[in-house]
Amino acid sequence: MRILVVEDEARAGDYLKQGLGEAGFVVDMAADGHTGLHLAVEQPYDLIVLDVMLPGLDGWTVLKRLRQTAAGRQVPVLFLSARDALADRVHGLELGADDYLVKPFAFAELLARIRTLLRRGPQREEDVLVLDDLRLNVPARTVTRGGQRLHLSAREFNLLHLLMRRQGEVLSRSEIASHIWDMNFDSDTNVVDVAMRRLRLRINDPVPGRLIHAVRGMGYVCELRE
Repeated sequence: MRILVVEDEARAGDYLKQGLGEAGFVVDMAADGHTGLHLAVEQPYDLIVLDVMLPGLDGWTVLKRLRQTAAGRQVPVLFLSARDALADRVHGLELGADDYLVKPFAFAELLARIRTLLRRGPQREEDVLVLDDLRLNVPARTVTRGGQRLHLSAREFNLLHLLMRRQGEVLSRSEIASHIWDMNFDSDTNVVDVAMRRLRLRINDPVPGRLIHAVRGMGYVCELRE
């Protein structure tokens, strides 16, 4: 199997190329974002290992552009990054990455994750999530309702993305807080309720038909109700 490694640090790149080669993979290397994106689009790869902090184009941009091409929609991508904040990991996965591993890492763990992704195959989240007349385009980070563009903040978009990925599922305030704010939910704070109230006004008001609902004592759900 053929793997593309996009890594600008020479020592790290050599280490990855040697280790993956010894594990039986054919490895191509790219030391910057532009070269990595060109190779990913022009050559068929079974998996891409992608650093976040790259010269030219950063890893976020490389992945976003890759997912917009026919060649790059299905290939599994694993992010490698020293950026270990939950917000960074969530952002990478929301852009379309299949996994995210924080540096420094054990090579055995990287190898296990790569093999798991290769066994899993090319299935991945849809680029466009739809509920009735509400459409959320993940790569473009745009939202429309009834054909009308809705201008959401980054946090509002992430909230809606979480709800639409889990349509029909009641999400508790603590789960929402851990995904969006990287925090444990405190029953004395109303940060989740305030943000959800604002999002519901933006989504529910433009056209008839409420799609985001509060469930008393439990949390919030995104679903179409008759």
